[in-house]
Amino acid sequence: MTTAETRADRRSRRRTGGGNAASPSARSERYRHLVNPFEPIRLFSEDQVEAMHQAALRILEEIGLRVLLPEACQRFRAAGAAVDEESRMVRIDRGLVQAALRTAPSAYDLVAPAAHRTVRIAQRHLAVIPVGGPPHVTDSDRGKRSGTLEDFRDFTKLSQQFDVVHCLGACIEPQDIAPEFRHLETMRAQLTLGDKPPFIYSRGNPQVRDCFAMVRLNAGLSEEQFESAAHCYTVINTNSPLQLDIPMSQGIIDFAAAGQLSIITPFTLAGAMAPITLPGALTQAHAEALAGITLAQIVRAGAPVAYGGFTSNVDMKSGAPAFGTPEYVKAAFGAGQLARHINLPWRSSNATASNVADAQAAYESEMSLWGAIMGGCSLLIHGAGWLEGGLAASYEKFILDIEMLQMFAELFQPVAFDADEIGVEAIAEVGPGGHFFGTGHTLGRYEKAFYAPLVSDWRNFGSWSEDGARTATERANALWKKTLQEFQPPPKDPAVTEALDGFIARRRQEGGAPPVS
Repeated sequence: MTTAETRADRRSRRRTGGGNAASPSARSERYRHLVNPFEPIRLFSEDQVEAMHQAALRILEEIGLRVLLPEACQRFRAAGAAVDEESRMVRIDRGLVQAALRTAPSAYDLVAPAAHRTVRIAQRHLAVIPVGGPPHVTDSDRGKRSGTLEDFRDFTKLSQQFDVVHCLGACIEPQDIAPEFRHLETMRAQLTLGDKPPFIYSRGNPQVRDCFAMVRLNAGLSEEQFESAAHCYTVINTNSPLQLDIPMSQGIIDFAAAGQLSIITPFTLAGAMAPITLPGALTQAHAEALAGITLAQIVRAGAPVAYGGFTSNVDMKSGAPAFGTPEYVKAAFGAGQLARHINLPWRSSNATASNVADAQAAYESEMSLWGAIMGGCSLLIHGAGWLEGGLAASYEKFILDIEMLQMFAELFQPVAFDADEIGVEAIAEVGPGGHFFGTGHTLGRYEKAFYAPLVSDWRNFGSWSEDGARTATERANALWKKTLQEFQPPPKDPAVTEALDGFIARRRQEGGAPPVS
């Protein structure tokens, strides 16, 4: 073996040992702004998409949507919708929906505390958001347990550390913090441990108002400056079928009025909360999303919104939600088509019903990711860490998902192409029966030629066995611990942290803000 071959072999061994955070981290800046180069997969014809859109408009006109917040009903009525005061059913004329779609922006920036973290929200662009909202957390060492603020901080650190995650998220519910103070502590964690766009729960105007104030304090923004661009985001879930509750209605109003991003997402399970047929489930979800989008535009024409798609099926034997199924993937493709039909950014998810970070979790998540990413989603929520149908956030699953996300990010990278890349001269130099390890063509490229894995172990069986025969989940366990141990928060002006702490102390003294329901 030549000296050149020895160097190449050593480099290969270093890069394929598994759990090597250095190589992916060094290349991760390429993942900060992702543009999907592939044409989205189409499940339905244009005529079929239009038929679902027209059916959704008919649902809104003839059946309507129950809206539980009086202010939202008043705004709908003032805009021309028919509102039944007793039942709170709101019937929305298709002309009102079409007017809303004309003002809803198809592209905008989600401005981050650090300028280089600002995310473009648009078709073809992909922004990844971590797991959001589970009440439990789990890892291989401690098992499943109730989420705490420390867990929330850990997941925020992990989200900050990997550039393939573009926004911070709800992560988990820290149940050791009282509900009236929880929003203050989770917002502080996002603003002090990260510099990516933060998430705010829509749990009533008082909590949202507090969080908006903290975002302004953190960035040094006046109210006018804050409202001139989107600096944070929320997720609005309808209560399928055909209902919009008080906090979600209020959230649409609050975020639209402030010019902040609402990701309006019906969560429909075919056969349970929506028709059992795929076109029926998608049509109902489309109607619910259109109603929320219309309310946002009534409040403020041009308010940033995203079309959320989260349709799956249930196990018809038990009624349990299923994720990563063929039906889930088809629903993702269809939801993407409906979002493009109305020219809005589309949100999808990385989901699994598995209870542990095992093979089922991996293949269901990869199926979900194919549906979302190859369906053309703009926002991928629950991108890393989701487990147990959304009831738990997993430390190991977070790392395993990061590996898959980075692989997709590499798929997005352009392929260099010229005569030298084709390498006819290198092929002639090696000739029949030779090898390419020592050629100049290889030596000039080998250090960055291929994706360097975060978790995967490419060694042979003997080397892998001698090193402990660790599974991918075990390697992920070591990696999340290493990542947290080495974490350094982004630089921050101490005066800003002091201002945030002072705000929280004052609001705690005043009693905080209980969630609204």
